[in-house]
Amino acid sequence: MVILSFREIQRGLRDLGLTRESRVLALVSLSALGVVRGGAEAVVGALMAQCGLVLSPAFTYQCQVFPQVGPPDNGLVYGDHMDENANAEIFRADLPVHRDLGPVAELLRTRPQAARSAHPLLSFSAVGEGADRVLQAQSLAEPFGPIARLAEDGGEVLLLGLTHTADVAIHYAEHRAGRLKQFIRWALTPEGVVECAGWPGCSAGFDAVAARLGPATQTTQIGEARAQRVQLRDLLQAVADMIRADPLALLCDDPACPRCSAVRSAASR
Repeated sequence: MVILSFREIQRGLRDLGLTRESRVLALVSLSALGVVRGGAEAVVGALMAQCGLVLSPAFTYQCQVFPQVGPPDNGLVYGDHMDENANAEIFRADLPVHRDLGPVAELLRTRPQAARSAHPLLSFSAVGEGADRVLQAQSLAEPFGPIARLAEDGGEVLLLGLTHTADVAIHYAEHRAGRLKQFIRWALTPEGVVECAGWPGCSAGFDAVAARLGPATQTTQIGEARAQRVQLRDLLQAVADMIRADPLALLCDDPACPRCSAVRSAASR
């Protein structure tokens, strides 16, 4: 059995072309790497040692609450969320990230050097030079502002053991490309329930962008995981090209998917 070390992870990131000048949106599956000596600590340490800025989702889906009724075509079935509402947590700055994001995202949030934005559902955490500037680009109206700012600064996406179905940058890319349908969700905060605009659509169809990004994607193997590095600007352009050619590009194939169905309905009007 191969046991992956901190140095081997850092070497893999270096082989991918990442340097101290790199500013990355890091999307990491710890389990996909195999056995890692030091676990998430080793992965986060390698990212911080190799890259000048590391941005990560710190989403808190556990703060979401659901109304009995709401806007139509919102990609949501109302009136059937009693358990979620009863168990919803109040957002706070030190609230752990949702478990779906994995241990690397949670550990990065807890680093002493880390800063975190204040969105009650879609916050980001960041470590490194310019972290505050990137995070300050977020607002309730622009939840993916940090990704926009990172793209302006020449940032990149790092997918470590994940595919583009986990690439949250594509949600911003869809909005930037002109996908008209956006959704509304609601969060529990110390000030009460807050409406959150710009909630993203389904990501199950996002791997379709990979074919457009072939020449722009650097890849290597780190442990048992495939690692991919893509310039954010290339990603934004690829998504824009796809959606301009086909307004239904990147949607999933599930006819029962409420969010993709809402996008299709909006596009047909």
